[in-house]
Amino acid sequence: MPDLKTGILPWSQAATWPEMLDAAKRIDRLGYDHLWTWDHLYAIFGDPYQPILEGWTTLAAWALATERSRLGLLVGANPFRNPGLTAKTATTLDHISGGRAILGIGGAWFELEHEAHGIDFGSGFGQRLDWMDEAVGAMRAVLDGEAATSEAGAHYSFRDLRQQPIPVQPRLPIMIGGSGEKKTLRTVAKYADMWNAMGPVDVMARKVEVLREHCDAVGRDISEIEFTLGVKLTIRDSKAEAERVRWAALEHNRTPRAEVADDDTFWEGSPEEIADRLRPYVDLGFSTVISEHPAPYDVESLERFIGEVKPLVDRG
Repeated sequence: MPDLKTGILPWSQAATWPEMLDAAKRIDRLGYDHLWTWDHLYAIFGDPYQPILEGWTTLAAWALATERSRLGLLVGANPFRNPGLTAKTATTLDHISGGRAILGIGGAWFELEHEAHGIDFGSGFGQRLDWMDEAVGAMRAVLDGEAATSEAGAHYSFRDLRQQPIPVQPRLPIMIGGSGEKKTLRTVAKYADMWNAMGPVDVMARKVEVLREHCDAVGRDISEIEFTLGVKLTIRDSKAEAERVRWAALEHNRTPRAEVADDDTFWEGSPEEIADRLRPYVDLGFSTVISEHPAPYDVESLERFIGEVKPLVDRG
């Protein structure tokens, strides 16, 4: 079993730019494999109108302030941008960062920010996933130095779309977030280099099997896809202290307890307790764990995740 890969997403809401820049530098120095940010125009926890910074611009700035961590959106909102523009932006980030870009993409879910900004939200989630499938196919082609032309009746109207320069990386990875069984996982099977999902172990076990079926249907080896698990870790010697830190951070983010009371992606506990919860996911094939952290950023949890939890999981 290869060693666990780790990533951090510092929430981009309720944080100042100096705080976000300091967090990125710290995460890179600590040796995390990945550094992520959201792709949202409104805050997604608590009050939507609290401060939040834009994703791609944040990644470009982080690229110049970091040295080793790979950089991506977890995940990009496909309706926000023309997919050709998204591919060009990811390629530009790859050049700025010296080959560390990841193109994260998803169907998008937050209707309020689309409506407020006049962005087409489509007729429903199914239609947006169809758009995403079409978009990812085109982005994969142009990232690989090929041309993309839309089929008749398609949502997009690409006509011999080509881009130069191509990325620094021989294959700039595409990360797809979500676990819808009919459409999202089919797109993952067709195009994704990385897949991000979250949920209870039994649910994730089912999703892996559905993804395996889609991979078989399209002739793809599932082992080519890096499974990444999304969690929100607060690490202290005691669960009670970890919970106190969590709730204080959510208060800073104007997020009522009732809003997140049933969110099982928030994990609190000691390094041993966190490692014990992670091992069943690792056994399922989730070789990468990405933890999201609200501002003000919890330095102790950042240090203990990679410094204590990861070694426990690596030892089995």
